[in-house]
Amino acid sequence: MKDVWPFVRDERLALIADLEPLTAEQWEVASLCGDWTVRDVAAHLVDTAKASVPSFLLDMARARFDFDRQNQTGVDRELGADPAETLERMRATVELRKSPPAPRDSRLVEAIVHGEDIRRPLGITRPYLTEAVVDAFKAQAGTSESFGGAKKTLAGLTLAAVDADLKHGDGPRVEGPALSLLLVASGRRGAVDELHGPGLDTLRARLLAR
Repeated sequence: MKDVWPFVRDERLALIADLEPLTAEQWEVASLCGDWTVRDVAAHLVDTAKASVPSFLLDMARARFDFDRQNQTGVDRELGADPAETLERMRATVELRKSPPAPRDSRLVEAIVHGEDIRRPLGITRPYLTEAVVDAFKAQAGTSESFGGAKKTLAGLTLAAVDADLKHGDGPRVEGPALSLLLVASGRRGAVDELHGPGLDTLRARLLAR
């Protein structure tokens, strides 16, 4: 996508709309993203939406260049007093066009993958723009695992979407929906059950070993 920001804005608004009717209990449901709750992921999205190159580098230095620590600091900073404040902070980021020192396609990954981190445990579905999902997958396939990607995890395998013009790599084939491929490339192990093919066992084993 030549310009990711209109898509990112639309996804922010869509996620806010999905979060608005949640109960207090639903905000505390475990997300697909590590130990974070739905509310934690929402706070993370606020933090990353506000992140510029200078602020990101400063936060990383304060975290002693520990990526996980830097992320958790951002979550703690943006949670607010309660879910209503978290949601209000999300609304304030809708029009922002800031980014840390990363390719712009990383904004697609944030919007889609973290959207699914929240929606899937709550039983909410959303049809994402196919072009955005494909570009997000390509970004993750070329990103190292230390930054949340799957470059080594996917090495020596062919990943092919059954619902989009997407084929990556060379080797035993793994097929499935483009969104599922993106989630697997982002380390979401549960999505591997939505895939099939002769390379699936290898992919599953690599995900479990991460």
